[in-house]
Amino acid sequence: MAILDRISDPTDLRKLSHAELTQLAEEIRRFLVESLSRTGGHLSPNLGVVELTIALHRVFASPRDRIIWDVGHQAYVHKLLTGRKDFSRLRAFGGLSGYPSRAESPHDWVENSHASTSLSYALGHALSNPDYYTVAVIGDGALTGGMAYEALNHIAVARPRRLIIVVNDNGRSYAPTVGGLAMLANLAHLRFDPRYEWAKKTTSRILRGLPIVGETAEELATRFKEAVKQMLEPSTVFDTLGLKYSGRIDGHDLPLLEDTLERAKEFDEPVVVHVVTDKGRGYPPAIADEVDRLHGVGRFDVATGQPLGSELKLTDVVGKALLEAARRREDLVAISAAMISSTGLADMAEEFPDRVIDTGIAEQHAVTLAAGLAMAGKRPVVAIYSTFLQRAFDQIMMDVALHRLPVVFLIDRAGVTGPDGPSHHGVFDLSYLRMIPGLVVGAPSDAAELCAMLETAIAYDGPIAIRYPKAAATSVPTVPADPIPVGEWQERSAGEDVLFLAAGRMVETAEKAAAQLAQRGVSCGVVAARWVKPMDRRLEDWVARYPTVVTLEDNVVTGGFGAAVLERLADTGLADRVRVVGIPDRFLPAGSADDVLASVGLDPDSVADRVVGLLGR
Repeated sequence: MAILDRISDPTDLRKLSHAELTQLAEEIRRFLVESLSRTGGHLSPNLGVVELTIALHRVFASPRDRIIWDVGHQAYVHKLLTGRKDFSRLRAFGGLSGYPSRAESPHDWVENSHASTSLSYALGHALSNPDYYTVAVIGDGALTGGMAYEALNHIAVARPRRLIIVVNDNGRSYAPTVGGLAMLANLAHLRFDPRYEWAKKTTSRILRGLPIVGETAEELATRFKEAVKQMLEPSTVFDTLGLKYSGRIDGHDLPLLEDTLERAKEFDEPVVVHVVTDKGRGYPPAIADEVDRLHGVGRFDVATGQPLGSELKLTDVVGKALLEAARRREDLVAISAAMISSTGLADMAEEFPDRVIDTGIAEQHAVTLAAGLAMAGKRPVVAIYSTFLQRAFDQIMMDVALHRLPVVFLIDRAGVTGPDGPSHHGVFDLSYLRMIPGLVVGAPSDAAELCAMLETAIAYDGPIAIRYPKAAATSVPTVPADPIPVGEWQERSAGEDVLFLAAGRMVETAEKAAAQLAQRGVSCGVVAARWVKPMDRRLEDWVARYPTVVTLEDNVVTGGFGAAVLERLADTGLADRVRVVGIPDRFLPAGSADDVLASVGLDPDSVADRVVGLLGR
């Protein structure tokens, strides 16, 4: 019987010998590789935290003690050790979440997958529950995010009793981690050595017993201890904040991990434990991948690590178009927040390494950096996922739009993204961007429109955002494409009974629904609303020709495209013809984009049925 099969609760781990724990770690890695080869998911982050997760659950009593995972894609091993072993539908509709999920287990405290949040969560728990331990596991690049340092600054003042911060240092986020604060290689490793603690206390006691003239013995003792410490090991950012620190320790040495964590529990103050792990450990294809160590994968061949089938994505298309634009414009600079390859910037980074900037997981900084570059005469393009750009809302408004700067936002993974679930669906961007004065917002329906709108954007004298989904592209358009004038929509087909006004990927849905309705005797027109802001001046004329108008969007209906249409028509007497169809007022689950869209009635069949219902046929 496999040892993993004997683990149904973290308490089972405490019954195992060292040899059995070593075997368990091997079984977990084998399970992860085999399972994720069939489902896809975050592979290498979890291969790197196997021993760390085992040690945490042997030393701490979860869920009484709270283990909070930053960048929650590191929590697969945690799921396995807390009784969740059915990975057959990982990240599928109705299956296991790819992140911690409060609905799944009492061992999961937060629904997190946005980086740099764990320390703030943990401080709140530690202040409210001082009799139990709170452990924040932060790493995979999350220490490049400014929010983590805001929390550390507060922790240094609040000083909760039983807060332990585990820094999982694997040198990477998606790709190698950037930034001076991420370079932890010089951090020390002796702070929890009992000989060091004994020496400090003994020295203080001796010096306090000596007659001192000028400064007190206590002051001299403090100065002496600091001098010795600086000789042994240089200060860290944690020392500067007055936090107890231990590191760097081998994150794959189980006895050492357990011993260090046990010692951390002895201090009645916040403690930082710095562990070094190997992202992708135990799986040679992941280690060999220099780009992202097979960070996030689809279905793949176990022997080679190569994907099983691949298709051209809109991300790939925009990357090629941006590279061609960079060749023509020396002032064009691209920026991303720790996701150069994931947002399609890898080709440009290879050819123009000095013109592609990775800020680390720091979206706020990335946007204001773009503002500074634009002020200095550059044409910055900021490529960030929709869900992560939310974190820089204030910077988009106050640092870019207020100054009317020519910054282009390429918003990848807009709309329903699929398997990463509620924290990653980009279904709010139309609402939060549409309210910003002077910001143009585009929603291309396909690769050709995406490339054409990029040409519009890089020539536009002001801020402009283009949002597009995680979706396949049927072809690579010829670049450079002819620009699409700002505010110009496209009438794809005309009808008599119903007009579909569709934004982005919903144009295809509208066309398919219109074809179905034609077979049911309903004549439909379709207009591709390529610019959500500003809207086409012909809107009123189109609406006036149809008794029923349906807006379609993969954004929440609150403040989205449909709301914009209603606002525009409010004083025309035409608004009562309009029905708004979009994402309902709730967070959506994980699953394929098609499954999730169908669950909220945004597939062609559901849209057609809804129209028939509206018409009373």
